[in-house]
Amino acid sequence: MNTSTLRLLADARSAKAGGERAMAARQRARLTELVAWARTRSPYYRHLYRDLPAGVADLALLPPTSKPGLMAAFDDWVTDRAVTLAQARVFADDPARIGQPFAGRYTLSTTSGTTGTHGIFLQDARATAVTSAMMARLLAGWLSVRDVARIARGGARTALVIPEGGHFASTVAAARLRGRSRVAALSVHQPLQDLVAELNAFRPAVLAPYASIGALLAGEAEAGRLHINPALVMLTAEGLPVGEYARIAAALRAKVRTSYACNECPFLSYGCSESWMHLNADWAVLEPVDEQYRPVAPGEPSHTVLLTNLANHVQPILRYDLGDSVVLRPDPCPCGSPGPAVRVQGRAADLLTFPGTAREQAPVTLAPLPLATLLEAVPGLELFQIVHTAPATLRIRLHPVPGTDPATLWHQIETRMRDLLARHHLGHVRLERGSEPIQHSAGGKVRAVIPLPATGMDPAGSVRP
Repeated sequence: MNTSTLRLLADARSAKAGGERAMAARQRARLTELVAWARTRSPYYRHLYRDLPAGVADLALLPPTSKPGLMAAFDDWVTDRAVTLAQARVFADDPARIGQPFAGRYTLSTTSGTTGTHGIFLQDARATAVTSAMMARLLAGWLSVRDVARIARGGARTALVIPEGGHFASTVAAARLRGRSRVAALSVHQPLQDLVAELNAFRPAVLAPYASIGALLAGEAEAGRLHINPALVMLTAEGLPVGEYARIAAALRAKVRTSYACNECPFLSYGCSESWMHLNADWAVLEPVDEQYRPVAPGEPSHTVLLTNLANHVQPILRYDLGDSVVLRPDPCPCGSPGPAVRVQGRAADLLTFPGTAREQAPVTLAPLPLATLLEAVPGLELFQIVHTAPATLRIRLHPVPGTDPATLWHQIETRMRDLLARHHLGHVRLERGSEPIQHSAGGKVRAVIPLPATGMDPAGSVRP
């Protein structure tokens, strides 16, 4: 770790030791600093806050922001006047540049466009250092002395199971770790049996898959095909039913922890032993609100949440509509961790099961992640939805970027999907191009992959919610 990260880590430990009061004090000071910086350096915020009094740092007085609005004003939103959206898009469209610094000094990642707009997000050096410090604080809270010793006995080998082809946050992080002998970045797009073989050969002490992939790997361990002994399994990106975490822990004989984060704030929270997500409130604010952006009471599901990232100054995130529904815990968490604790209502991972072929009778199960990330990396695709409409049929709804030829786009999508399905022995699965509108949730998000409902189809031929 560099000097800046070590200093931030010391502050992070001090804040956690000081409890909610210490975290709240840091939050207020950093919010005041960020608002002043945004008003001075970002033309977008200067205009947005033009009618607010000088020195205001009360979140309730600040108007909410959204991904569509910020992306539409990208060049005025960023505080580095040398950065433009055109430059960022050229960089993001080049897979060869995954993990490289954008403009020589920023970490660039992209979002999936689940709200109808692809996001391009930059982290400056301080935000990157805060992310590292929060990860170190997270691990210190998760791991006992016995866990650390077990990881050391396992050679401290870490296996990351990640998507390929796009500037996803996990893919960017893995690209920066390539070449380290104790880190393996394994593709989520490969057949499950190949992933199992690679994990058996590598024998990780720490396993970091997406949650749905973790559930599949637990099944492989239960079936006697996966033979690894990790001390820690870190699940990301998706939510699972609470009972699934205990099943994964038992199958892999490991401590299982998860986190709730996003490209806009990679260090947002960390999971505890009670399956709640504790916010890193010294560096982030999350406001559960209703449709009119009014606060909702603890214990009640929110319509959406407003995110404020206090670390990143190149792309200020202030009261940003994240689109997730959460429940704020109304009482102190039994785990003893300070700060607000939430559970996310809208990030469940559903597995897709297809019938086998005549030659291979066994059904094949896919997590939604390989399908979704495959399409997220297709240039010219603004938004999509993959619907499992029949046992061996996938229907793909598309929303191209304006100016993109739909026929050419569909050919690219169909080629990529057929290649992926063939690798998983699913060449018999039918692909359909859907012409119906993409379905949005009440919070405005799009569920990228919809599994086959138990009730099948409605009379109109569309999938029931």
